[in-house]
Amino acid sequence: MTLPLRSAMLIAALVPSLHRAAAAQVALPTSERDQARDVYRELVEIVTTDSAGNTPRAAQAMANRLTGAGLPAADVHVLTLNPQVGMLVARLRGRGTGRRPILLMAHLDVVPAHRADWTVDPYTFLERDGWFYGRGTSDNKAGAAGLVINMMRWAREGWRPERDVIIVLTGDEETSGASIDWLLRERRDLVDAELALNTDAGGVDVIGGRALVFTAQAAEKVYADFALEVTDAGGHSSLPRAVNPINTLAAALARIGSYRFPLQLNEIARAYFERNARIDTAHGADMRAVLRPNTDRAAEARLSAIPHYNARLRTTCVATRVEAGHANNALPQRARANVNCRIMPGTPAADVEAQLRRLAGDSVRVTPVNPARPSPPSPLPPDLMGTIERLAGEQWPGITVIPYMETGATDGLSTRNAGIPTYGLSAVANDPADERAHGRDERVGVEAFYGATQFWYRMVKALAGETTP
Repeated sequence: MTLPLRSAMLIAALVPSLHRAAAAQVALPTSERDQARDVYRELVEIVTTDSAGNTPRAAQAMANRLTGAGLPAADVHVLTLNPQVGMLVARLRGRGTGRRPILLMAHLDVVPAHRADWTVDPYTFLERDGWFYGRGTSDNKAGAAGLVINMMRWAREGWRPERDVIIVLTGDEETSGASIDWLLRERRDLVDAELALNTDAGGVDVIGGRALVFTAQAAEKVYADFALEVTDAGGHSSLPRAVNPINTLAAALARIGSYRFPLQLNEIARAYFERNARIDTAHGADMRAVLRPNTDRAAEARLSAIPHYNARLRTTCVATRVEAGHANNALPQRARANVNCRIMPGTPAADVEAQLRRLAGDSVRVTPVNPARPSPPSPLPPDLMGTIERLAGEQWPGITVIPYMETGATDGLSTRNAGIPTYGLSAVANDPADERAHGRDERVGVEAFYGATQFWYRMVKALAGETTP
């Protein structure tokens, strides 16, 4: 037998075992699944709506899990902003090489769910037909459970990374977001980090049964509400006048609704459209045309007609609430509306307010409802993006990693404002057409949950200074 032939036979014999090793690396081990499911179930079945006030209980339950797995009690902190809002901060100590920590983020609270609206009990964890059902399964208890499970696993393994790894589970992301602000302001020592990875944004888009896109959130639009109001003396409805607060307000809202803010492409938006052009073949040519130095206005108009893309091209403002009048037989004395704006990072809220005033006209009073908080985009360092692309490609072969800007808001707003670059990388695989967060029959695929948990296990090990064995 010649040496080349012998080598070929040896390689052929090794290939199946290499494939099995690779598959094992990217799949949550069978030995971990029962415990992962149990932690997930416990979190979902603790009702953590704002009115229930159970986030302190959930934080304590997860703290008990961590100390039970061997994490020192001195490194596990349950804190309360008030009796109804609790937080958990836990730290896995590194080897003290001088590298700053990594912060891993999730939130414990959920939006309310009504049993009459669901086909199953929203607060009973249910596994059925390959899905985990329950309020918070996707937003964001899959992320919270995954962080706790992995921290338990690292503690049991005795892993000592090059830098500390910190997890933070906040208690009011769905309402005020005050708990993360309080931690950054009052207990910065517990959560200070070089960068933060957030389970509450990003994901794996499954289209036509294939995992095609891994989204990495690196920016958020700025949230701002403006109150519009018109007042008048009123009178009897049998004597209508030319000036009517409802008509004046309606005309103002129509002008605002038809106005298109200027195109504004930051680094994140450019990367999003550059990479998405390879995936969305129906609109790829328009995306490339929009990115040219001399923007193709026809291409911009076509993309702007698609809400998902329009929201990433510019600031948007939309009327969300209207109230007017006080009696069916009286001229209105007052008409009010709320206009909600999602402002591109870097655009002063005062500029948007000034544009609303111009559109509304002199007869309409425009007042900011709450101060807009800036949200600076996080940079896209090649080493971080390269690691994500490598690990995502191993777990979902052929997938494209696309940085994007969140059109909503997460706790990442606060960490970015505190100078901690933040990236949303939930890694939960889902069909975007079946998004149920905040909605009826919220669910996450069984394998999607286990897959995301394993991705985070591998990603954190890689970024904290030690790759997966």
